[in-house]
Amino acid sequence: MTKVKICGLKTEKPLQTAVEAGADYIGFVFARSPRQVSLKKAIQLSELIPKTVQKVGVFVSPSLEELEQTINQVGLDLVQIHGDFDETILSEISVPVIRAVPIKTGGEKVHFPVDFLLFDAPIAGSGYPFDWEILDSSMISQPFFIAGGLTVENVRQAIQTFQPYAVDVSSGVETDGQKDSEKIRRFIERVKDGI
Repeated sequence: MTKVKICGLKTEKPLQTAVEAGADYIGFVFARSPRQVSLKKAIQLSELIPKTVQKVGVFVSPSLEELEQTINQVGLDLVQIHGDFDETILSEISVPVIRAVPIKTGGEKVHFPVDFLLFDAPIAGSGYPFDWEILDSSMISQPFFIAGGLTVENVRQAIQTFQPYAVDVSSGVETDGQKDSEKIRRFIERVKDGI
C-alpha cells in the first residue's frame, strides 16, 4: 500500500483531517515558503499528531545544528532536505533523511546515502509535475516518494507509473493557497482505496 505525506500544514483543521483520513506522514515546512510554519506553531501542531503518524521537517540547505534543534524541539521523526547540502554530515543526523531530487533532465544523480529519496518538480511547491517520462524508477533501489503537481486526478496514474513507496502532496490539496480539508480527504482516499 502506497503511503501518503500531506505537506505544508500550518493549521489545526486540515492537520486533523489528514490524520483522521489516514495520512502516514505530516510535513512541516521550515524553509522560506508561503507554507512555512514557525517553530512555535509546529510544536503546538505536533501535539495533535498521534505516534502512528510520522512528522517530517522540510528544510532547504540546512546546517546540522538547525536540523538537530528542530528535531528535538518539534519531535520530528524524519527530515526532508532540499537544495545544496553538506552530505558528509548525513551520518550525524539523528533521524532518517529524505533527500529531495528535482527532476529536470533525467540525468540527475538518484543515489544518495539516505533512507529515502523524493523526486520532485524543478520548482518544489509550484503545483506542476516533472516530466514523468524522464525518470526510470526501475533503476532505483532505495524507497522513494513522488512529489510535484500531484492531485486527486493524477495520483493513481503516478502510483501506476512509478510504484513509489509514498506520494507527497501540498499545493494539490489547496484552494486559493490554503489547505482544503475535503481535497485532503479525497486525495488520501484515492491513494488508499482507489476512490
